[in-house]
Amino acid sequence: MVDLTVDGTPVSVADGATILDACRSLGHDIPTLCYLETLHPVNACRVCVVELEGSRVLVPSCSRVATPGMVVQTDTERVRHSRKMVLEFLASSVDLSTAPSVDGWLQEYGCRPERYGPSARVAGEGERDALVAGHHAISDPGVAATVHQPVKVDNDLYVRDYSKCILCYKCVEACGTDYQNTFAIAVAGRGFDARISTEMAVPLPDSACVYCGNCIAVCPTGALMFKTERDRRDAGTWDESRQTVTDTICPYCGVGCTLQLRVQENQIVRVTSPLDHSISRGNLCIKGRFGWRFVEHRPETEDVDD
Repeated sequence: MVDLTVDGTPVSVADGATILDACRSLGHDIPTLCYLETLHPVNACRVCVVELEGSRVLVPSCSRVATPGMVVQTDTERVRHSRKMVLEFLASSVDLSTAPSVDGWLQEYGCRPERYGPSARVAGEGERDALVAGHHAISDPGVAATVHQPVKVDNDLYVRDYSKCILCYKCVEACGTDYQNTFAIAVAGRGFDARISTEMAVPLPDSACVYCGNCIAVCPTGALMFKTERDRRDAGTWDESRQTVTDTICPYCGVGCTLQLRVQENQIVRVTSPLDHSISRGNLCIKGRFGWRFVEHRPETEDVDD
C-alpha cells in the first residue's frame, strides 16, 4: 500500500494507483473528460490537474501514480484557476450542450466563455478536413475561434458531430490499441486545426471502420452518437428520465457480452455495455451494438374470421 495525503487527509491506496484513485477513495469529485478507467490515460483535457507539493507545475491526477509521502491539494486557487481557463477555452470553441456535468463545472468555477467574444464563422462542409498542417489563416482577435461545422451523417448507425469534439483522444484509443485495433480514425492536423479524421478524410463507409461503436461508448461530449438518439434529439423527443435500462446477454455468439438496452416508449434507443463487465469491459461488436433492430420488427396481426 502507498500512503499519501490529499487535502490534509491521510489515505492509503494500492501500489500502482493514481492520485485520482486516491481522491475518489476519499469521495473527492475531481472533474475529468479524457479519462476512462478502461483506457490508457493520455492527459489531454487537463481538467483533473491538482497541486503536488514539490512540483513546479500542476499534475494530471488521472495518470500520475501515487508515491509514498505525496502531499496533494485538489482545490487551491491555482488549481481552480487552471480548471476555469481550460473549461472556458473549451466552452468558447466547442458545443458542450450534450456533455454531462460540464454545465455544473462551468458554474462551479465561475467560467465566462463569452468574454472571448462572439463565435467565429462556422466552417463549411469539409472545410476543416481540407486544412493542411502548418498552413494557418490569420486569426481575428475580435471573435472566438470555433470548431463548429456541419454534422457528418454518412451511415445509418451513428453520426459524427465534430462541433462537439474536444480532442480527448478517447475514440482514437478505443479504435486503436486499447480496444479494437482497427485504426480507422486518428488525429489529423496541428494546433487549433487538429481534428479527428478517417484516413484521407474519406467517408466512414469507405474507411477501415467496422462499426463496433466502441468510439461512441467512450465519447464524453456526444460528438459521436447513435443515429437513433440524434434523430430523437433533433425531434425533441429524447428524454432519459423516461428511459428504462434492461440487462441482457447478446444473442449472436457464445462470448457472453452483457447488453444494456435503453428503452423509451417501447423502442430500443441505445445499447451500451457495463465498463466493469469481466468479458466485454464496455466493448461490443457491430452485432451487439447495433444489431437489435429485429426486435423492433413487429408484424401487424391479421384478423382471423371465426
